[in-house]
Amino acid sequence: MSFSQRDMDTAAANQRLNGTAGAIPHAVQRILKRIGCGYVTLDRNKKVIDWDAGARAVLSNATVIADTPDQISAGLRRLIGGWENIVPGSISWVFMPYREGRPVVFNERAEIVSQGVSIIALLDRTVRPEPNPQTLQEIFGLTSAETRLAIEIARGGAPLDIARILRLSRTTIRSQLASIFAKTETKRQAELVALLDRIAVLP
Repeated sequence: MSFSQRDMDTAAANQRLNGTAGAIPHAVQRILKRIGCGYVTLDRNKKVIDWDAGARAVLSNATVIADTPDQISAGLRRLIGGWENIVPGSISWVFMPYREGRPVVFNERAEIVSQGVSIIALLDRTVRPEPNPQTLQEIFGLTSAETRLAIEIARGGAPLDIARILRLSRTTIRSQLASIFAKTETKRQAELVALLDRIAVLP
């Protein structure tokens, strides 16, 4: 599914009308995307004025129709039990559970937004951010083959399964993994995965 041009034009017109165009800095939008969050922006009257594809995907996974601002607004209010937990001028982090249970909302005062604008950041537990391959190579000096293996491990793959998928021998995979451990100063796969999760927030 994709937004119609009319929907996007309506959102842009609402932003101009409410003086909230560009309410979220592009850098913040990129950070939210990197950490696996979609976002919805509300004006001071708690009216939906902006959203991204990530938010739409999260809401769709929660069986919310998210094709228009009104649908997004109605779906979000239903999911989180109204707007009472949404504080103007804040980022509201919404943790989305699996199919059962109501999302949990955490509010954080945000100096990055103004004019009573609120950001609703939708965190989907099923989404796992991946580190940028170039970033891994720059930080740790990984080879292309090691980077590919690290990314597969970050996705939750087991080394022997990865070896089969990439058509590499077990010896090759074990050698590459040992090199990755040495370069990243980690000792176990769980420790490496935790590090890769943190690196995933970098550009």
